[in-house]
Amino acid sequence: MIRATSIIRREAVETDRIVDIITLDHGDRHRRRIMLNADGGTTFLLDLDRADVLEDGDAIRLDSGWLVEVKAAPERLIEVSTPDSLNLLTLAWHIGNRHVPAEIAREAIYIAYDHVLLDMLQGLGARTEIVERPFRPVRGAYHQHGHGGHHGHHHGRGHG
Repeated sequence: MIRATSIIRREAVETDRIVDIITLDHGDRHRRRIMLNADGGTTFLLDLDRADVLEDGDAIRLDSGWLVEVKAAPERLIEVSTPDSLNLLTLAWHIGNRHVPAEIAREAIYIAYDHVLLDMLQGLGARTEIVERPFRPVRGAYHQHGHGGHHGHHHGRGHG
């Protein structure tokens, strides 16, 4: 059985080592141990020391040294916007107060589709649009890459 025990972050991925691609939605990109089947047929056991988030563009290192690139799958999202940046900040506060993952862009916030949140945001005056696109939410403050101690994975060349 092929095993994978480390994540290579997108900035350290050696593209000539990629042998397959795996497309996962946001929920499936937060893992520790699971059998995975890549898009091209490579089957392997992801076996990390602790749960971590696989970001779009990261790679999973197989025990052979080859890499499987991670792609974020399109998902049904709510695009939240407003013409006023202060209102957008207020909407971000309301979203954060509900502890839902959110992707924050300069002109919009993206959250997973939820009809209750959609109604709330529209009630607060937000412009909302249902979109289908990869979801790349902001990682929590205690899970940011490079902060909060050891993450149970290697960070690329020179880390054994």
